[in-house]
Amino acid sequence: MALKQPTGQKRLTNIAVIRLKKGGKRFEIACYPNKVTSWRNKVETDIDEVLQSHTVFTNVSKGEVAKTADLKKVFDTDNHSEICLKILAKGELQVSEKERQANAESMFRDIATVVSDKCVNPDTNRPYPVTMIEKAMKDLHFSVKPNKNTKQQALEVIKQFKENETIKIQRAQMRLRATIPAKEGKKLREKIKKIATQIEEDAFEEDLEMVVLIDPGVYREIDDLVKHDTKGKGKIEILNLKEIEEGDEKLE
Repeated sequence: MALKQPTGQKRLTNIAVIRLKKGGKRFEIACYPNKVTSWRNKVETDIDEVLQSHTVFTNVSKGEVAKTADLKKVFDTDNHSEICLKILAKGELQVSEKERQANAESMFRDIATVVSDKCVNPDTNRPYPVTMIEKAMKDLHFSVKPNKNTKQQALEVIKQFKENETIKIQRAQMRLRATIPAKEGKKLREKIKKIATQIEEDAFEEDLEMVVLIDPGVYREIDDLVKHDTKGKGKIEILNLKEIEEGDEKLE
């Protein structure tokens, strides 16, 4: 005799489950793998690309659909699509231990890659290999935080390297050309000199032209300064994002 699937059950495979516990109840939704983060980062905007089903479950793996009475009590509505959005925003993504470990290892390497890409050894003015950054991070016992993006964590790694003197490191320099009308040139020249780490060119003809090296962190300050003081007539041009030793490959 054929087995009849119980009413109110939908079996789904190859899914990412998001769980939200609220009002003493457990609610789950089924999403496509790798789409949850894209939605939360506003990269993906089509909800149908994220949700496998506009259905709220109490247990996705067993296919148990949430009761209407429970939805109304906890969410003040029984509209599954609306509730799915709430769970998607506030729920916890369920991943296996194996998957969590793989994600952490991947993120660890991504963080090391960002550090390698943005920094240099001040003694040689050359970037460190990613493998050396990874080793130094392990020496620090740096723990990946899955809820923080790689750039934020890379900045934290750089900070810890400096504080603990794990390895000598500094942010790679940005090379800029500033072109400023003569009228504002004299005043801005001194301000730029104070911000820049090195002046490579400094010439007055019809306009003031300066080529300087700066820490990338002060780029916005210089850009705002030139635009504001020249009422938009001045110009900042990025010549390259990193200054490295002659003969090294230019990093983009």
